[in-house]
This record gives sequence, structure tokens and C-alpha cells, in this order.
Amino acid sequence: MARIPSAVIDQVRNSVDISDVIGHYVQLHQSGKGFVGLCPFHEEQTPSFNVNVQKQFFYCFGCGRGGNVFQFLMELKHIPFTEAVAEVAQMANVDLPSQYLNDDQRNLRQENNTPNGKLMLMHEEATKLYHHILLNTPAGAQALKYLKGRGMTDKLINDFGLGFAPEQRVLKPFLKQKIDDYQLLRKSGLFVEDGTGELHDRFVDRVMYPLRNQNGRVIGFSGRVIGKVPADTPKYLNSPETPIFNKRRTLFNFDVARKEARKTSKIYLFEGFMDVISAYSAGVKNGVASMGTSLTEEQVAILGRAVKQVDVCYDGDSAGQNAIDRAATLFRDHQPRGMQLRVVQLPAGIDPDEYVQQNGADKFVKYLTDQEETPVDFYLRFYRTNKNLSNQNELISYLDQSLKLLATLPSSLEQDMYLTKLSKEFELDKGTLKSQLNDIRRQLGIRKQQPQAVQFSQNDDFSKETVPAPELQQRPTVNRTELAEQLLLRYMLHDQEVWSHVVAINNFHFAHERYQTLYLLAESYFSEHGEYSTAGLMDYLKEDALRSTLGQIEQLNVEDVVDMRLIDDCIQLIQEQIPLSQKIKELQSQIREASSLNNSELTTQLTTKLIELLKKQQELKAEETN
Repeated sequence: MARIPSAVIDQVRNSVDISDVIGHYVQLHQSGKGFVGLCPFHEEQTPSFNVNVQKQFFYCFGCGRGGNVFQFLMELKHIPFTEAVAEVAQMANVDLPSQYLNDDQRNLRQENNTPNGKLMLMHEEATKLYHHILLNTPAGAQALKYLKGRGMTDKLINDFGLGFAPEQRVLKPFLKQKIDDYQLLRKSGLFVEDGTGELHDRFVDRVMYPLRNQNGRVIGFSGRVIGKVPADTPKYLNSPETPIFNKRRTLFNFDVARKEARKTSKIYLFEGFMDVISAYSAGVKNGVASMGTSLTEEQVAILGRAVKQVDVCYDGDSAGQNAIDRAATLFRDHQPRGMQLRVVQLPAGIDPDEYVQQNGADKFVKYLTDQEETPVDFYLRFYRTNKNLSNQNELISYLDQSLKLLATLPSSLEQDMYLTKLSKEFELDKGTLKSQLNDIRRQLGIRKQQPQAVQFSQNDDFSKETVPAPELQQRPTVNRTELAEQLLLRYMLHDQEVWSHVVAINNFHFAHERYQTLYLLAESYFSEHGEYSTAGLMDYLKEDALRSTLGQIEQLNVEDVVDMRLIDDCIQLIQEQIPLSQKIKELQSQIREASSLNNSELTTQLTTKLIELLKKQQELKAEETN
């Protein structure tokens, strides 16, 4: 297998955003200009794992691991460098020449050459066809008019890749020009098979919504009938289960929402595709929807791995209320540890799509913020449904439901707050309510302050402000000399003037071996690449310890403007700490070289310095003896 040229490695590495790749495995949250999360390489409670998007590298202050996107995959999956490069190339749709792959990689070198890859390719080609028909043909005119009537702009149509499947059967002949494989066409879910084995387009006379996986590749469709819907015709028709599409594991717009959610650690869960698209048009791009069915355990797990908060934003009518109840119950039973749920209810009879249409984008965004509530607040209102609270029996039933809910809260403060609320609203003695609450806790076997009994919590705040900023996290302890070496290298790597200033110093040497080694390798890197790249140097370094050192250096919080006085102070401090024996050896070598050149004047100068160092060495030995 040929060695991958550095130019190819650079191309592959620069074709992806490291935060996108790491975001598949680590829940990242924005902090300053970068992202932080819990390190996947060691156990920790406080995030110390940092991803620098600008420089395209990661570094963990806890365990010291650092590197670029390749090193992350190598460390996480225990794979060799070439396999990591091939995996990143596949993610970025970069065609890596086969001579740079091993035999196994050649067999699976490109996702499009696998059966599942070909199925995704077919769906992407179908997306292009449907999109073209919608925008550029008379057959799509009515569908385009329908979408425009619902407030869809050309940009939204393009962003979501919307299309139209006409009444004429056009997909099969179109795809057969590219993939003439009957079994693959049959497995794709894009066709239905008649009794004779003939394949016919599954989607006919429908607006087409492409469904994408977490990597943004099309894996299925949802087609909507426009106009009046016959009684025996579903309004929405989803792709069937296929090797690449599972509706229980698919969330509409998740590939976009996950990236956007890194800014807020929040995702909005809407009921329908148009709700997501309308929210997107209003600037709320971190919205998703399930596949026309109730939320699933698998979807809850996917959301839990991506964010720390989900806001359920369903319609305010009775159907929407019941849907919120089902979703909240599912999150309560299956939500990952540390994730919290919030509820945003729209006015009854108005969905997000209609709200945006009627009130505009700004008011919609404001509404989402202002109307966010805890599940407890939702249920205290939901339990009132179909109850006449003026009736004593129904009021007692409502209070019993409410107290059973409050009994599950872990915080006495929360319980007290809601008890006060109920006491004031219904003019009841708070002490009596509290006594009843304690009785319910005993009946349910709930001990006081038992964390395992948590159902929903109001006080957990996972907003981005709670994430420690990188500069506040504990850094590895270094002495003054090492700090000077780190600062000097940091400025040298990023400023050509500083680099030239240090290189011009005769026989300059870092005091510690790892910084000297990093300096020499950086010098070699510059000779090959010219310009500096943190991610590029990470590839150039072969030892994990050196990558960790570079990551530590790159995380230093330094001023953009270089103060040459600081540089000179660092140089002086470093040179003072270089071992005396090393300086003596260097001077002896220089004397021999001067003597070989018959340079008596230089030889005399160097000999004088050597005598001074030898005297100093003898004095230090005498002090140690005494």
C-alpha cells in the first residue's frame, strides 16, 4: 500500500469540520468560539474536552489527549491512520485513490459502491429528479403553487430539497440509466411490485419531502397529497422499511438541527414537517419531527445523545395536548441521564406553521422563549382537561393527581413552590396539602430526597452558560520555565517574525526535550508545507505525547498582538535553565570547530566562556558536597 501523500491528507482533513465528526460521538456544546463536552477517553463529570473549530483540533484538559480529526477516530476506534483517513474521506465524499487503501478498504472504499451506498445514491438521484420536476416543469406547477401558498420560498424549497412526483411514472426509467439492478431497485422502497414482478413508482402525484440520515444523506421520502384527499388515500405516504430507512430511528431535519443545537444545547420537537420548515424560515433551525407517528424510544435515545434539552412544541388543541402527554411519558421512562424536557404549547387550534404565517418570525421566536414551561407546569394544567373543578369530587381527583406528580420531584423547594401555588389557587391550607403529599410519598415508597425518583426537574439548568469556558478549566501544572517554552512555541508557530527571531539565535535550545523535539519537527514541517496549520502539524507528529503537548500549547490564552519583550523574556528564562553540562558540551564542540578553521580569536573567546562555565560547575559541585 502506497504512502498517502501529505497533499491528499490535507485535502481530506480540510474537507470536513472536526466538530461535525466528533459530534457523532460526543455531545458538544458551544463555549466561546469552540465547543466542549465530556471526554470520550476517560470518565469525568465536568466537561474538559475541547474542540477548536478554527484550528481543527481537539484537546482534553483532563487526560491530555489531543489531535485532529484523524487522531480522534484512531483513538476512539483503535484503527490505524490510513483507515481513519479513508473514513473521513468517505464522510466528506472525497474519492481517495485506491493505491492508498489496503485490501479491506478497497473492498469498502466508497459507500456508494456498497449495496446500502447504492440505495442512498438512488434516493439522492430521485431527489434531484423530483426537485427538477417541481421547479422546472408544467407537471410540478400545481405543487409549486401549493407550497408557495403555504409560505414556502425558493430558498426553503432548495434548502430542504423538496420536489414533486408526477402522475406519470418517471422514476424507474430515470434510475435504470444509472443503476440497472432489478433487486436493488426492488429493495429501495421507491417502487411497488405488481403480481407479475413489474416495478411501478411508489410515489405518484405527491409533494416529496426527502428524509436524511444523521450524515445528511437521503434515505427515504415522505410524499404528501395536495388538494382533496380521497377517503382511502393517506395524506402522507412514507417510504417503507428498507436496509437504509427505519422510521423509528429517523427524525426529519436532524442532520441540520444537531449542528445548530450546539449553540443552545436544545432541540425543538415539532409534530410535522411543515412545522419544522416554518420554524426554520423563522430562524429556528434546531427543529425536528418524527415520521408522522408517535415519538419512539429510539428517537428519544438519539435526541438524548445530541442535546441536553428537548422542547416539545405541539399544537395547543386536545390532540396536541395528548401528544405532549405521550411524548413526556416516553421521555420520563427512557430519557438519557442528564437530559431535561420542556414544553411549549401554541394557542389551541394553531400549529407552528400557522403561527408563523399569522404572526411572523420574530413573534414566533419570542413565543418559543416566553412560553417554555416545565413538564410539571404542563401536567398541572393537563390534568384539568374535562374536569369541572367547581365540583368537589372532581377537584379532589385533580388534587390527588397533582400531588402524586409532585411526590416524584426530588427537590423540597420545588414541591413547596407548587404546593403554594395550589394552596393559593384553591384557597386550601398549605399544611394540609403538604401532609397529604407526605402520605402519598410513603404510599409510593418514595424516600425524601431520593434522586432515583426523579421524573421531571425544574432546577437543572443546562444552558450554555453552565459549561465551563476553556480558560476556566484546570490546566496541567507547569513551572515557569515550561510556561515560557509553551508561550514561545505558541508565538513561534503562529508568527513568522517570532520564528525568525528565535531561529536567528545561535545555538538556541529549549530546556525540556519534548519542546525541543516539537521545535525541530515544526521546523521540518515548515520546510515541507510552508504555512502553519495546527491540524496539519498534528498529522506530522507521530507520538501521542507530542500531540498532547501541541494541544496544550494551542489552548493557551494569548494576546493576538506579539510583544517582543515577552518573547525575549521567555528566551532568557529558557536559556538560563538549560543544563550547565549541555552548555559546556556545546562550547567544547564550537571550540573544536573554531580550531579546525584556525580562527584563534573566536577560539580564545569561546575558551574564556568555557573556563567560566567550568568554574561555575565546580562551585555547584562544591556546594552539593558541603
